[in-house]
Amino acid sequence: MKIAFIGGGNMAAALVAGLAGKLTPGANIHVVDPNPASLEKLRQEYGVTVAAAAGEAVAAAEVLVLAVKPQVMHEVTQQLLPLLQAAQAAGRAPLVLSIAAGIRAADLARWLGGYRAIVRTMPNTPALIGMGVTGMVASSGVSAGQREAADQILRAVGATVWLDDEAKIDAVTAVSGSGPAYVFYFIEAMQQAAEELGLSAQQGRELAMATFTGAAQLALQSPDPVPLLREKVTSKGGTTHAALSSMEAGGVKAAIIAAVKAAAARGKELGEQLGAAG
Repeated sequence: MKIAFIGGGNMAAALVAGLAGKLTPGANIHVVDPNPASLEKLRQEYGVTVAAAAGEAVAAAEVLVLAVKPQVMHEVTQQLLPLLQAAQAAGRAPLVLSIAAGIRAADLARWLGGYRAIVRTMPNTPALIGMGVTGMVASSGVSAGQREAADQILRAVGATVWLDDEAKIDAVTAVSGSGPAYVFYFIEAMQQAAEELGLSAQQGRELAMATFTGAAQLALQSPDPVPLLREKVTSKGGTTHAALSSMEAGGVKAAIIAAVKAAAARGKELGEQLGAAG
């Protein structure tokens, strides 16, 4: 599989690390980015080919991974349009795989002259260590083979969840795309509480990190649903009960749900704003 990355930032680098020498040889991966230092690092580490601008190697790729900032996506698609048209004229229809937040597939299709072989995805930052999760949705022009290729590429950095409706991407963005920040926020609070209770900063960090990691793995591996796992830890009148009662009184659960819904609403709004270009 020949894959071209438009953009060589952190998420693209994580994908290249998961793909090179595994799904495809490094020499079959091409990275375009204006930053020469980023390109040289990727070239040396993974044996990929690199360029400062899109050219013949991009036109020859079977998959184009759009990994640029959403604000510059319209400009980038205008540079890619003639290359896609040339590929189509040669009888090829490369898959366009977007990992850019907020950019709707319909807008990408419009910017690319009506092109329909597009998969829109929403990965999250744990992909940087191979433990991400990505929401994915395929447009009508995507073949079964292209869908499988998209799945293989994103599974290189974690799990994949396919959606039947692109509108649900906003929910994925709110839950898992932004979700790591919610977890970090809670860890921060636990660490601060630990210090205020007399533990050292290092002790608070170790306890909070191990607790989150262990609890997440227990929830993942246990046949019990999460509410039952919580109940098993919560003895009436005990310390956990006191903590959870305080959270309920403070409206913590309702605040988290409201926060996720706010993120989803903002995701939809950003999609409309970004899609207004062109």
